[in-house]
Amino acid sequence: MNSTILKTPAGGPAFPGAGLLSRLGGDLLLPAALVALLLGFGWVEPRILSGDNLGNLAVQASYLVIFATAQVFVLVVRGFDLSLGTLVSLASVSAVMVMTAVAPLAGEGAATLAALAWIGLLGGAWGAFNGLGVAVLRVNPFIATLATANIALGLATTISGGFPVEGVTPQLRLLLDEAHPAGVPVAVLITVALTALGYWLLQHTVLGRAWYLIGGNPRAAHVAGLPVRRYMVLAYMACACYAGIGALMLTARAGSGEPNLGGNLTMEAIAAAVIGGASLRGGSGGVSAAVLGALVITVLSNGMNLVQVDGYLQQITLGAVIIVALFADRLRNRGAR
Repeated sequence: MNSTILKTPAGGPAFPGAGLLSRLGGDLLLPAALVALLLGFGWVEPRILSGDNLGNLAVQASYLVIFATAQVFVLVVRGFDLSLGTLVSLASVSAVMVMTAVAPLAGEGAATLAALAWIGLLGGAWGAFNGLGVAVLRVNPFIATLATANIALGLATTISGGFPVEGVTPQLRLLLDEAHPAGVPVAVLITVALTALGYWLLQHTVLGRAWYLIGGNPRAAHVAGLPVRRYMVLAYMACACYAGIGALMLTARAGSGEPNLGGNLTMEAIAAAVIGGASLRGGSGGVSAAVLGALVITVLSNGMNLVQVDGYLQQITLGAVIIVALFADRLRNRGAR
């Protein structure tokens, strides 16, 4: 028998299966933390574990899952989108303005379809604009998307006058917020569909595999002959389109176009993706990262609300969570070297 089969590499697992157990431990850490959060808050305030509140948590988390998935698309290619939150605000007010313009001419049904079409156009164009800045002009993603974030904020505030825009059609509210097919909130069903689409795109398409290669090893992607710039632009377009859909869902829930709808969504979405396992250094992460990270942040926020934690302390806590997520990302990258 060849004795080398029995040898364990230096620094390797001490016994067969140890590596698998280590990976499983890492995979189970975040779900365990999520359960611990729920039980901990539930011990302080039992209402957190009630059926009504768990249903509310699912709806609240659904929006953040969409925005975190959007960030995953660009995080995978070593980017991020700081304009996501203000794009949500711009999409919200502009979509309602489209509805109010079309409804008197063609009816509320046509106005709803026009709003959906507008969101697709806006998302595609905005993502292409960001992607061209990053991939073609080679501007640092932080600078490029910070600039477009300010542009989106200025546009949203200017066209709305800084006030909510009324005119959301009943059809849009029913389609994206009020419907409960088979007793399940439509927002949850839309989120499931979008996460499934995101999973398929990342894991089962040439484009998704190219994104991982570009983020993990840009030089190898160039050597392989991949159209790196084009694929990076497509990543930013996917991000902005998901942000637009989420914006329209939030608009339907709010009942009006809100110039401040984006709020802290940018940081929350990036934090959710990184907490879930996506890396700021690119080449890793997936839809599961968005789902788990969004659930952790939503449970944390909901729990603090129900136990009446001061709003300013909640902001401090979210900031601390983001710092922890960044530190964890750094540790993961060190371990991968």
